[in-house]
Parts: sequence; structure tokens; C-alpha cells
Amino acid sequence: VAFMAVFAVLSSVGATVFAWLFFCLFIAFLAYCFYIKYIHMKYDHIPGPPRNSFFLGHSPTFVRIMKNDGIVHNKFLEWAETYGPVYRMNILHYIILVVTCPEATKEILMSPKYPKDRFLYKRMFNLFGQRFIGTGLVTAIDHETWYKQRRIMDPAFSTLYLRGLMGTFNERAEKLMDKLSDLADSSTPANMLQLVNSVTLDVIAKVAFGVDLDLLSNNSPFPKAIETCLKGIVYQVRDSLFQFKPKNWPFIDEVRKACRLLRTTGAQWIRDRRTAMQNGDDVPKDILTQIIKTAATEKNMSEEDEEFMLDNFVTFFIAGSQETTANQLAFCIMELARHPEILDKVTKEVDDVIGMKQEISYDDLGKLVYLSQVLKETLRIYPTAPGTSREIHGDMIIDGVHLPGGFTCMLSSYAMGRMEKFFKEPLKFDPDRFHPDAPKPYYCYFPFALGPRSCLGKNFAQMEAKVVMAKLLQRFDFSLIPGQTFDLQDTGTLRPKSGVICTIKHRK
Repeated sequence: VAFMAVFAVLSSVGATVFAWLFFCLFIAFLAYCFYIKYIHMKYDHIPGPPRNSFFLGHSPTFVRIMKNDGIVHNKFLEWAETYGPVYRMNILHYIILVVTCPEATKEILMSPKYPKDRFLYKRMFNLFGQRFIGTGLVTAIDHETWYKQRRIMDPAFSTLYLRGLMGTFNERAEKLMDKLSDLADSSTPANMLQLVNSVTLDVIAKVAFGVDLDLLSNNSPFPKAIETCLKGIVYQVRDSLFQFKPKNWPFIDEVRKACRLLRTTGAQWIRDRRTAMQNGDDVPKDILTQIIKTAATEKNMSEEDEEFMLDNFVTFFIAGSQETTANQLAFCIMELARHPEILDKVTKEVDDVIGMKQEISYDDLGKLVYLSQVLKETLRIYPTAPGTSREIHGDMIIDGVHLPGGFTCMLSSYAMGRMEKFFKEPLKFDPDRFHPDAPKPYYCYFPFALGPRSCLGKNFAQMEAKVVMAKLLQRFDFSLIPGQTFDLQDTGTLRPKSGVICTIKHRK
């Protein structure tokens, strides 16, 4: 009887607690609903597409596009044409304003007072609970934190240091030429995206971390791990419910394993380099040395400081020109193969400047003016990193529209590069848009972003791209195998969906 009495009391208390808990959750849910409604009321005077749902906002549209293997950036372009130079998007209680106004782009990107936005970059800190880029150079939101890192990293990207990398650029590009020569001799089709990806990953591993991967000869888990992580970012940012669906859990597990692979590899490479530095061995003044020097400014290294070093390792391994440069090269090869007259013109320039030389010098790169135009036009139509975003804390007026502070501003290089009002016949591949005498695009072309947070590796990437393209044009004729699509694939960065499969022949 006593037991029954105690059980009854406990049941009564449990029921009361459950009722209170349910009541509190219900109140919290109602409060969240009112907050979302408040956000809608605050920003609904700004033009924008109808929301798919009260809670998820426009997220279902992005999910649908991704399920159909489409390009979300085409939707951003379509909405920019429909709703004007500033339009609104909602995801849960977040408000994102997409801006395609050159004056506003200049104001926002050129000033240090607009930090990178937490909505996107906090999602790159962790990927599905696994630390990924953390607070590295790309994701650091606080200006002072970023500036301290940037100042320490700058020497590894100085003109003097980059000139010293020409030997490595030439050496790795030669390995690609040897591979292409074998494919030409055996009349085997070449997957150019795969090949240039191997070369650019080889280059970043060698010049940034002093490691020889030789991916054209060896298999490695790194390319797949990088692709998996980038894909994970896309789903985590665009699909609010992705990680709650059991069917996605195997992929999420893959993403976490890929993150762990990159970070454990980084930890090993950092340990090896530190040991070499402590032993007084000669070490290159590369990115890895700079990362360790950053850490050396801290008196006592905490576990968090060690993680911070790994953040920058992963940042440079992923964002360090490798993936984006490979995609740019593949798109460039694709467009040249589609435009024989442009291919002839750029090949003639390479013949005039490089001739039969095997070693391309730093000074040669400056003379390859038309090749520069070709590479710039490639990034206009195919910006491999298609945009950037900033937090706007104060009120702004853009194109006569009052924007209350507290929103994320997305600036789309992809959309602006394909808009008729900025580029006549925007889908036409025309390198003369970037002729030295042509007017420069006014804040509507920013494949490497602009201002203080622009890409640190821009010059590195374009030097590498020029060396690879010059050697390719010098040695080989190439043509696209018929039946390929020219569609894009969105894996966080943009890449050619087909892989750019080419027939390769030695030039006569």
C-alpha cells in the first residue's frame, strides 16, 4: 500500500513536471513564432520571391533545386532580374538580402566595418558537429582576429616568395604534360578536371606544406575528402532539416570522417615540421611555417591553440587555391575547345612568348596578356567561388530601399557576371572584355572578393593557372569528345559537370 502511495505521488509529480515542461516548450515555440513574424514584418517591404513556408522560408526551393542537381546560383540570378538590385530571402529567423548593386558592393566589400556573416561562416566552423575550418583566416569573423592572422601569413604570399615558387609550378606542370603525352600516344581520352585537380592539389601540398603527394602517379584519399567536405557545407547551409533526416545520416558520417582525415593529417604534418624547426633543420618559409609562427606568438600553447593551427591548415588545404584553380582551369579548357578562334589567338601568344622553352619564368607570365584575359573571362562566367557575404549591423539605403540593420548581405559574383546590364551578351565568351584598354568592370566582377578580406591566394592561383595553361597550349592540341554536357555542378564551388573529357594530340 505504501509503495502504491509513493508511486501515486511520484506519478502526480511527474505529470505536473511534464505539464509544466510542455507548457514552457509551447510558450517558447509561440515566442519563436512571434519572433519570426516580427522579422517578416521588419523586412517584408523589401521585394523578394514568395516564401515556401512560414518557418523554412525559401529553404525548400534550394532543397528542390539541389535534389534535381540544379544550380542554386541560377535562381539567385533569376530573382535578381525579377526583383531588382536588392531582394529578400528568409530561412527560419534569418534574413538574407541579395545585393547586385555595384555602389553597394563597393561600400560593403571595401570597408572593414562589415564583418563576414555568422549565418554562413559559423556553419563552416563545424560540419555536422565535427570541427572543420574553425576560426581560420577565411572564417574569422572578428576583424582584429583576422587581421592578426593575415599579417603573419602575408610573407608567404609576397611577390618575392611567389617568384621563388616558379620552379615548383613548372615542375608539377611538367608532370601533367608527361601524363598528357602518354594519353596522346595511346589515344586515350583525358578527364581534364581530374588531371588539373591532381596537379593543383600537388602544388598546394608541396609549396604550402612541403609534402610530395604526386597524385598523377599515386592514389590519395584527399581529393575525395575535400569534395565530401565541400558538399557537406552546401547541405548544412541550404537545407535546415538535412541532419534530422535518417536517410542522410550515412552521408553525414562520411563528411565527419573526411573532416577528421584532413585534421589528423594536418596534425601529423605540423608535428613533423615543428620537430624539424626545433632540431634547427632548414625549413621552407611556406604556409606551414607561418602557421607554426602564428602559434609561437602564444606563450603557453593550449589545446584550443593547437586546434587553431589545424583550422588554418584545413583552410589553406581546402581554400588554398587548389579546388577553385582546378575548376577554373577545367572551365578554361572547355571554353577554348568550344571557341577555335580564341584558342588559335591564345596559342599564338604562347608561341611568341614561350617558344620552345621548357622552363617558364616569372617575367614570361607578365607578357601572356591575352592568356590573362582568357582566364579572367573564364572566372566571369564561371566564378568557381560564386559569391561572398557580410553582416550589416546598421541601417542602409540601397537603390532607394531602406534596409533595417541586422541582416546578412549576400553578394553574388555569379549573378552580376551574367547580367546584361553589366556585361553585354553575358553568356558569350569574350576575353576582349578584359583587354588592357577596355573599361574595367565597376564592382560587378569579384571572383576573389574585394577589399581587405579579398583572397590572399589570388596571385598564387593565377600564376599557377598561367603556367599550366601555357605549357598545355605550347605542347598539345585538344578537342572535346562529342556528347558532353556544358552544365555546371554545384559542390560548394562550381565545377564542370562533365569533367571536360578531351582528345589530346601532340602539336605538330
